[in-house]
Amino acid sequence: MASLDTLRGYCQSTYGEVHQETTTEYISHEEARGYQVLNQPHWNKGTSFTPQERVSKNLTGLIPHVMEDSEKQVERALKMIRTRQTDIDRYLYLSTIKSQNVDLFYRILMDHAKEMMPLVYTPTIGDVCLQYSTIYTRPEALYISIKQRKSIRTILRNWPYPKPEICVVTDGSRILGLGDLGVNGVGIPIGKLALYTAAAGIHPDKTLPIVLDCGTANEINLRDPLYLGLRQKRIPVAEQQEFMDEFMEAAAEVFPEMVVQFEDFESEKAFNYLDRYRDQYKCFNDDIQGTGAVVLAGYIGAVNLSNVPIEEQRLVFMGAGSAGVGVAKQLVEYYTKRGLSEQQAKDKFWLVDTKGLVTKDRGDRLAEHKKYFARTDNNGHQFRTLEEVIEYVKPSALVGLTATHGVFTESVVRALKASVDAGGLGRRPILFPLSNPLTKAECTFKEAVDWTEGTVLFASGSPFSSYAVNGVLYHPNQGNNVYVFPGIGLGAILAKASKVTDDMIYTSAAALANSLNADEVKKGLIYPRIDRVREANVIVAREVMKSARREGVSTLPEEQWLEWEEWGDVALDRYIKQHVYDPML
Repeated sequence: MASLDTLRGYCQSTYGEVHQETTTEYISHEEARGYQVLNQPHWNKGTSFTPQERVSKNLTGLIPHVMEDSEKQVERALKMIRTRQTDIDRYLYLSTIKSQNVDLFYRILMDHAKEMMPLVYTPTIGDVCLQYSTIYTRPEALYISIKQRKSIRTILRNWPYPKPEICVVTDGSRILGLGDLGVNGVGIPIGKLALYTAAAGIHPDKTLPIVLDCGTANEINLRDPLYLGLRQKRIPVAEQQEFMDEFMEAAAEVFPEMVVQFEDFESEKAFNYLDRYRDQYKCFNDDIQGTGAVVLAGYIGAVNLSNVPIEEQRLVFMGAGSAGVGVAKQLVEYYTKRGLSEQQAKDKFWLVDTKGLVTKDRGDRLAEHKKYFARTDNNGHQFRTLEEVIEYVKPSALVGLTATHGVFTESVVRALKASVDAGGLGRRPILFPLSNPLTKAECTFKEAVDWTEGTVLFASGSPFSSYAVNGVLYHPNQGNNVYVFPGIGLGAILAKASKVTDDMIYTSAAALANSLNADEVKKGLIYPRIDRVREANVIVAREVMKSARREGVSTLPEEQWLEWEEWGDVALDRYIKQHVYDPML
């Protein structure tokens, strides 16, 4: 029977409900003693317990007879991390620290963001998800199976930390550029929420990662004897919709103050769920809205440096999935806010997918989310390749969200540069290969610099190193969503927003674009340095809060807003900093 279940699964059309006989009672921090303290990662301080704490908590002899500050513990951890041979091994070591000492984990992540964030999220998290069922050692999330759909409230109440403020939920149907990974995609919510804490200071106790297991279309997973998810084909879309309805209703009932962030749902579902729930629940989609906001912020900076007038800007998008369309729509809003009509703004965009330029008369059935940008001015001519589209459009900017490595070939990039150069001297092409992880990037930074003779305005989804050629050092930009989604979430939480509006998302982009300091501007960067990500997210959160108030969705007392109006951004920034997590060992 085990092998039958492993290979085929059971057909099931009715679902039972779990009835737990008792509720879980957890000991409080004040009552905890000895290993009750050391085994709870949110309470364990390692060798930083004071002599008084060691006596009062019965820790004498349970830890080495030495007292160290956080710097010494971080130094020891970094030494071990840097001796590991692969990024997966480094990720696993960091996960071990997180499972034992949460404050130490976040101290490392916050103080060494440039080095550690790529290990905790992209690009390493892609490999983690591919191997999740093999490297799994302990639960870090809620795992909600379609077979337990009648027990969603019970499962949510089993989460050990009360009143979570932010949830990241996925169904694993489109993980990064890796496709349907099923329950293995849970690494994404886990990693994403680590960044909410590191980059915006949302307390780790207030974060909740969730994976909804609806089966998987991934044959490798279905035949993997170690796979941790349901061994069945993904259920029909209509049933997934019902399951999602039930989840959102239950989440709002059990945790009414929690903001829900959708992550890595397949494109059609991603747009559908966002449209379906955005006015009823506190939610947003980072793939659509967060990616759109961070690219918009970079685009604002790039346009200012490109020397191409706004009226002459033309953009080609290679990739017309949820991220591509979401980004393009955010950039449409950039132009409408500068006086163009929606149609005039939309006419600046040409979207390309695997079949060529997206047009109304292409002859295939267009996905619903692609129809908004489908061209009607192609006079019946179909452009099947990216090279043909660039020759036809003569764009000033090329954005890649294809999850296909190398699609920006030398001929493509040189054609982009030629189209920009034809407009006049001193003009610079904008090139954003945004796909994650690095193995899916449309081109590398070195290639972009070489193929444009150093004139490129570049931003990628994953980090590239600086590149020196002919004595000139070129600095890449990383259009990492970590610059905005933590601030959007924090701003929505602190404003007690009843929903996340389009203006809150647009405002996050504008705030990020204005967060660069003088040194970053001098270097020609379009994003802040990654070690300033926390500072940038305070600015984003502040402006998102103010947008929530303008939009009428902040439920904070009016007296509080009047006080901030009187004293200005300094007072609001101080309020934000007073409400964020800063681990002190």
